[in-house]
Amino acid sequence: MARYVRLEDAHELPRWRQPVALLFLMALAMPIAFNTWSALLNNFVIEAAGFDGGDIGLLHTVREIPGFFAVGVIAIIIFMREQVLGLVSLVLLGVATAVTAWFPSMGGILTITMLSSIGFHYYETVNQSLQLQWLSKEDAPRILGWLLSAGSLATLVAYLAIMSLWETLGLTYNTVYLIGGGITVLIAAFAMLAYPQFEAPNPQLKKMILRRRYWLYYALQFMSGARRQIFVVFAGFMMVEKFGYEVHEITTLYLINLVVNIAVAPLLGRAVGYFGERRTLGFEYIGLVIVFLCYGGVYYLGWGVIVAATLYVVDHIFFGLALALKTYFQKIADPGDIAPTAAVAFTINHIAAVFLPVLLGLLWLISPAAVFFLAAGMAAISFVLAMMIPRHPEKGNETIFAGALAAPAE
Repeated sequence: MARYVRLEDAHELPRWRQPVALLFLMALAMPIAFNTWSALLNNFVIEAAGFDGGDIGLLHTVREIPGFFAVGVIAIIIFMREQVLGLVSLVLLGVATAVTAWFPSMGGILTITMLSSIGFHYYETVNQSLQLQWLSKEDAPRILGWLLSAGSLATLVAYLAIMSLWETLGLTYNTVYLIGGGITVLIAAFAMLAYPQFEAPNPQLKKMILRRRYWLYYALQFMSGARRQIFVVFAGFMMVEKFGYEVHEITTLYLINLVVNIAVAPLLGRAVGYFGERRTLGFEYIGLVIVFLCYGGVYYLGWGVIVAATLYVVDHIFFGLALALKTYFQKIADPGDIAPTAAVAFTINHIAAVFLPVLLGLLWLISPAAVFFLAAGMAAISFVLAMMIPRHPEKGNETIFAGALAAPAE
């Protein structure tokens, strides 16, 4: 029988059974399956099913459909606790990852991708909600940075194993997918048995809500989803298609990323806490404009593989600052809005993700550089939006216009 513990009483538990420890455990579990899938994906689909740019765009469109329907989490948490739903979603992600190589065809790959994506997106929706409910506003930036670092550490271990053992032991896609997905399933099962159910002090609304005062958060989420899809879908694909990266080489690139993120992520959390959301997001978006323009230069000007690989690493560092979006919302939100708004925000984040990959996959066949130039424009729009965040956001002061709009009503 499940044991229920109020959040304010959780400090009486051993440290390893407290809410923050569970967040760290989940932060370790998810990337093992998801990033094992990602590391092998481009090589697997090209070798097993002969994918081209249009096919990879279609695959990622299918992968993002569950994210578009993340609002369905609101209906599920009427009957299932968020903590349970998060762990069940991890199990689904792990199982789907484990059997990926069993279906080496277009139809099979799309079906398994859909199942793993349901697990991933529903987990991410619930995880964001739990983070903002369980962490104080003062501690959130710092701990979110450490959680990001922990996820990078878990992925680092997986990538090291792939890189060092892929050729040495003659590993197959099936073996690696089974191990990566299986570890995630085991960790999720342990978390279900070892941790009590934590009761947050503020009950969450279990219905879809759209509040006008959250409009800037919604807009930033939309642009983030559109911009990020271009990187997720096409940056890695470029390394394989244009430069002929093999599995161990693309994994080495990911490995460098992870080492950098493990060291930098806690600093990013501290930066958000010190400089505030407006400045850190502005810095991120300006950096991404430059990075995406340079990606275009790789094709348009013929820059080499070293430049492309460097941009890939820098890109990841900038994306780490996106944790400022979470803390911005935490500061302006009603406590009971966190769960439903997390679901709504994920849906908004994935609106563009549903149609952009397949459309840009077709554009990729004509001009890969144009895809990255479009991403630079999206990053520029995000910068303009970020400048609308006030220096000290809070409820009633959600944007720089909040005071001016409220003045006539006083």
